[in-house]
Amino acid sequence: MAGDVLSFALLSISSILIIVNPLGATLIYVSLTTNMEPHARDIVARDACRYAFFILLIVAIIGTWVLSLFGITLEALRIAGGILLFGIGMEMVYAKTSRTKLTATEKYESRDTDDISIMPLAIPMIAGPGAITTTIVLMNEATAMTPVAIGIVLVSIAISIVLTYYMIRNSDYILTKIGQREYRAINRLMGMLLIAIAVQFVINGIRLAFPLLSGG
Repeated sequence: MAGDVLSFALLSISSILIIVNPLGATLIYVSLTTNMEPHARDIVARDACRYAFFILLIVAIIGTWVLSLFGITLEALRIAGGILLFGIGMEMVYAKTSRTKLTATEKYESRDTDDISIMPLAIPMIAGPGAITTTIVLMNEATAMTPVAIGIVLVSIAISIVLTYYMIRNSDYILTKIGQREYRAINRLMGMLLIAIAVQFVINGIRLAFPLLSGG
């Protein structure tokens, strides 16, 4: 049991952290706040991370209920989520910003708005479709295990958001240490890990949906 909880903890922290992608969020934040005053940039960073945290927290709490309301099974969400994460991972491997996180239109429109903390930073950059799907899947797995597993998912969300906030607040310093070449290398590595997680989501979903395929 302890080994299962430890494995789940590693899966939870790594998958949420990779899909939130604090480094990618930091680069987008810098590009959108270049012309802002330092105080205004700090407010945007704080509000974006706060909104993203509450979004993922709400999803973690009511995600299962929403699935039941629409008659969606966990197996279907695992498979669909795995396919979504696979696409995001592939774009990361090719050093692209995923279109599920930020489209060119959203980035362009954000230049003409006064408040970018909710859109597009909190949604969909930090708490995007991939993060929401991953949170729901992990919470469903956690409820079938122990209360400790539920706490692990919530802590994983908190760690990811806190790290994102720390990196955003220190974006100027980070950019002096990490150039485009280093960012692409890190992004590709995280993309490979995300692809592996996505494939595992799909495998688990198919195994549960079609138990005969696994000899069940």
